[in-house]
Amino acid sequence: MLELVDVHRTYLIGESTVNALRGVSLTIEQGEFVAIMGASGSGKSSLLNILGLLDNPDKGEYRIFGNNVNTMTEDEQAGVRNNVAGFVFQQFHLLKRMSIVENVRLPHIYSGVKGDFHQQAVERLRQVGLAERIDHTPNQLSGGEQQRVAIARALVRDPLIIFADEPTGNLDTKNSIEIMKIFTALHAEGKTIIMVTHEPDISAYADRIITMRDGVIISDERKPGFETTVVAKEENGFDIHGSGKASLWQNGRFIGFIAQAFQAILANKMRSFLSVLGILVGVASVIAMIALGEGAKTAMQEQMKSMGSNLLSIRGGSAKIRGAAQGAGAVARFTFIDVDEIAALHTLVKSAAGVVTGSGRIVYGNKNWSSSLNGVGYDYGTMRASIPTVGRWFTREEIQTREKVAIIGVTVVKELFGSTNPVGKTIKINRINFTVIGIAPAKGFSGPQDDDDVLIIPVNTAMYRVLGKDYLSGIFVEVSSSTLIEQAKSKISALIIKRHRLKEGDDSFNIRDMTEIQKMLSSTTQTMSLLLGSIAAISLVVGGIGIMNIMLVSVTERTREIGLRKAIGARKNDIMLQFLVESVGLTISGGFIGVLAGIGISLVLSYFAGWAVKTSLISVVLATVFSALIGIFFGLWPARKAAELKPLEALRYE
Repeated sequence: MLELVDVHRTYLIGESTVNALRGVSLTIEQGEFVAIMGASGSGKSSLLNILGLLDNPDKGEYRIFGNNVNTMTEDEQAGVRNNVAGFVFQQFHLLKRMSIVENVRLPHIYSGVKGDFHQQAVERLRQVGLAERIDHTPNQLSGGEQQRVAIARALVRDPLIIFADEPTGNLDTKNSIEIMKIFTALHAEGKTIIMVTHEPDISAYADRIITMRDGVIISDERKPGFETTVVAKEENGFDIHGSGKASLWQNGRFIGFIAQAFQAILANKMRSFLSVLGILVGVASVIAMIALGEGAKTAMQEQMKSMGSNLLSIRGGSAKIRGAAQGAGAVARFTFIDVDEIAALHTLVKSAAGVVTGSGRIVYGNKNWSSSLNGVGYDYGTMRASIPTVGRWFTREEIQTREKVAIIGVTVVKELFGSTNPVGKTIKINRINFTVIGIAPAKGFSGPQDDDDVLIIPVNTAMYRVLGKDYLSGIFVEVSSSTLIEQAKSKISALIIKRHRLKEGDDSFNIRDMTEIQKMLSSTTQTMSLLLGSIAAISLVVGGIGIMNIMLVSVTERTREIGLRKAIGARKNDIMLQFLVESVGLTISGGFIGVLAGIGISLVLSYFAGWAVKTSLISVVLATVFSALIGIFFGLWPARKAAELKPLEALRYE
């Protein structure tokens, strides 16, 4: 069953070389109860560790069921430990944060066998006399009871071999006898037991006693009457070389790792909270900053809507005489004929409206106010998003017949009417009576200019009754599509040059593309959003570094636990995935709380500071995914460090 041929094992302790085993050859058959004895430093524990695949020889061969251990991978050896061997340690090595039932069924997590196995764990605890203590944790048990839990854990996978390293070393005489009775009963059931002890009364329970000194076997004695049972390789029911190939996703193994990871997180609540605090702040900052950026962008878009979509503004240029500018429109003076001909470009132009501008002195009762005056055409209301929210827009007949009707901005309403509805009231504009028919929608400020301090009247009324002008100040043109803007500008420019007999390339008029302003504003707000998001993302990276530090501390603190997990069959990928899940669990938890905090901060800023905020789903998803990636990236090194630990070195870690 187990065969050692000329096995050597040497350890380097500081600058000293210790020859723990010196050419040991040994065969152990199925069903034997072997006690390995010797003084401290004799090599008995080294021999047990090699037999249990917790360590490998430097020289010589070790065969298990005829398979050379030297040819087996680390994961294959872990599979053998999980399926063939059960370990009982002198220090018990129970995980304090788990109940004893969870401790007992721990080997099943790494077995790749489907099932809950809670009942099997309970049955093993009953077998060792702990039926009444199954709801307890290791801290609530005596030393003898903890050793029984360790035995139950060793039995839960129904192993062929039980390895026991000083199983009674930390127990009193009474508990030692009880533990040895359990081993005797297991031996009677056909289990192979290999036990290290230095106590003659404990070794007396064994059928075979091997005594060691200075790394060699000095005696190997069997009690009379023992008959060996040879079990062929084909009959042991276990594929040695297939034992390391279980999938991480097989039969709920990954779910088991998640449960283990969150148990570890909850076991140190305060430290876990401090760990996720950096991620929490980072995610909350990302959400809040992006919400501010998106809010500013939305507010800017609302302002841009008031400018109109696909809009061109045509203004007359300024002629110069002896270097002195003569004023806008001094050369190219636009008329309604220009408006009609531009509007006739149906394939390019959706609508066109002439405007005339000036200033107006408004009087209502004993109050007066000066405001900018705009005389506009019928299509201006739709083009410039100026259709009143209260009242109505001008009719074509009112524009044609020069009716004295007016639409006023909210600033004018506030200054002249206060909280009174102005619709239907009569005001004087430059000493001429006008009837207020609507209130222009609020647009806010455009730079230093108040776009709500405005007075809008029909263009014909403005030209011939109020301002005394016979030409337009400019023309607004709405292009059919944004893709046609350049083509429309070229066509309109050629039309104006031809109509007014102007020279190519002079400054007689200019056409401004309003979408250029929109693009500039959009680019600015997008840049600000990226800047704010980048600054917040730095907090996430800092939080990730904190997570890495905590995980490295966790690996150091839990070195013995890692050694135990490897001893009961955990593969390198199992350990790595478990620590990665723990790291990602911390960052995802922090990310989730951070999302809620970020949304809350955004709402507070909106309510108390009056800032425009807009929390988008993509920012929430981005922050959550990024926090998970942070967990993977910064958890990878600690996870890899944990996975590289050797089981024996980890178990002996102080």
